[in-house]
Amino acid sequence: MTVAILNASGCLDALTAPAVASTLDAFVTKTITPEPREGNPPVRIAETEHGMLNSIGLQGPGLDAFMTQTLPALRRLDVPLWISVGGFSAGDYAEICARLDGEPGIETLELNLSCPNVEEAPESAAEIVAAARSATSHELYAKLSPATWDIAAIARAVVAAGADGLSLVNTIRGLALDPQTLRPRLGRGVGGYSGPALRPIALACVHACAGVVDVPIVAMGGVATGKHALDLVAAGATAVALGTILFSDPVAPGRVRAELRAEAEAHGYENPLLARGVALSK
Repeated sequence: MTVAILNASGCLDALTAPAVASTLDAFVTKTITPEPREGNPPVRIAETEHGMLNSIGLQGPGLDAFMTQTLPALRRLDVPLWISVGGFSAGDYAEICARLDGEPGIETLELNLSCPNVEEAPESAAEIVAAARSATSHELYAKLSPATWDIAAIARAVVAAGADGLSLVNTIRGLALDPQTLRPRLGRGVGGYSGPALRPIALACVHACAGVVDVPIVAMGGVATGKHALDLVAAGATAVALGTILFSDPVAPGRVRAELRAEAEAHGYENPLLARGVALSK
């Protein structure tokens, strides 16, 4: 085994870019919600000096259309599938997980517990994980927000509730103003911030969670090179997901994989996974 390279949910459409998806160790879908969603009003994306803001708002076809149209098409790509699951209550998450339970070709369900562009479910992350766990036998990963003071406590809670792994981290809420009008550049005002500026935050979150729970961690947040990936592995990640970089460099998965291997060897590790957690050593 080695460090798997995935995409961050919403940063790649495998059906329009199957060649890119084929270079991943697993493809993570855009977040699925029970009902169709039009998403947030435009403008939805704004570049900033050190990253990107997005306010898509979980736009999607809904669960029924995903099951009958999208999922069969994704299966034909012959890439392991992770389904990103979203909702506005624990019941929404449980409903989707129950419908997907036993569906062939699905490797993991990733519970999107932290989208900054929509209203949050009233239940805690642990309560949502518990509801999903009771509804499915699929492997569950909890995707957490960096916008919390004690992410390690949340990690402990979701693992105790039945999460098999963690995805760290989602975007963090940010705002960009038009230099001429001084008004928000996004239609919704704020959006989810990703890119290079998120990387030290993601690194801190992975480090904190890996120190308190013994589960696999998919790390993401500003990863653009093999060095960035190795840093996250050293902090405790077992896999790495690429997000914003895919918009400018669609061949990044293969490049980052090769760079990661070279970086690990330069540090004396034959396999990048052997460097996992070295930053946790005292």
